Amino acid sequence: MLTGTQVAFIGGDARQLEVIQRLTELDATVTLIGFDNLKQTFNGASHAELTEDAFADLDAVLLPVVGTDDEGRVEGVFTSKELRLTDACLARLPKRAKVYAGLAKPYLRNLCQQHGIALIELLERDDVAIYNSIPTAEGALLLAIQNTDITIHGSNTLVLGFGRTGMTMARTLQGLGARVLVGVRKEEHYARAYEMGFQPFHTSELQQHVGDADIVFNTVPTPILTARVIAAMPPRAVIIDLASKPGGTDFRFAERRGVKALLAPGLPGIVAPKTAGRIIAAVVSQLIMEDTAKRGNEA
Repeated sequence: MLTGTQVAFIGGDARQLEVIQRLTELDATVTLIGFDNLKQTFNGASHAELTEDAFADLDAVLLPVVGTDDEGRVEGVFTSKELRLTDACLARLPKRAKVYAGLAKPYLRNLCQQHGIALIELLERDDVAIYNSIPTAEGALLLAIQNTDITIHGSNTLVLGFGRTGMTMARTLQGLGARVLVGVRKEEHYARAYEMGFQPFHTSELQQHVGDADIVFNTVPTPILTARVIAAMPPRAVIIDLASKPGGTDFRFAERRGVKALLAPGLPGIVAPKTAGRIIAAVVSQLIMEDTAKRGNEA
């Protein structure tokens, strides 16, 4: 249980509601900042404004999956007010506290480092990323179906990157009967893709493998689908870029070439916010419980 643990949520979307529900069930004392337009109520949760005093006795601060922008602004779909995490806010946060976000930009990393506050980037954890790859793959399939006039079965598909999302994406496509080519950089990924029945190739040779592509799913967050590569693709091809913004695609050239290219980061929160929220809730609640138990043992 989290009785006596002080947690503040700052902004976020529908995924945060699942985390709030879980922590209130565990008897944490929850403060909601940036939820003034939320109709749903939670037992054990109260609302507050984003002020420096709100940080004084906290054990944990939970930010949205996107953390903050480059100037400290926090996105919140349940408020029309601007939310901004400032240096003064972190200065009031006890050193025992931790800040949780999906991913952190340099602004948030630097702010936490300056004040000696531990920052937990949830999407950097293997467990969260692997669980999240499931709704990501489902959402990518939805986009593919909506933006093509062919079936996934029998289509020529490329999956670029064979990490946690790429592997799930490739296996899902294979299960639907697609011909799946997998672009990799590492030799161990080449071997694993081959063992799993895919057709691997090195991304350095990407231009040679896109000539007959129907759909390209990219998970690589660096420029990989360049103008040169896109020029080698048939105009019918569709690119679904799952990498974090700005993606790995030259979208300007794709539009000029007549190739449909969609940037689609954050699909779990769009297509399955309840499932995505439960994934985060399970991990965050466990981490906070471990911290609470550790502090109790040290007392």
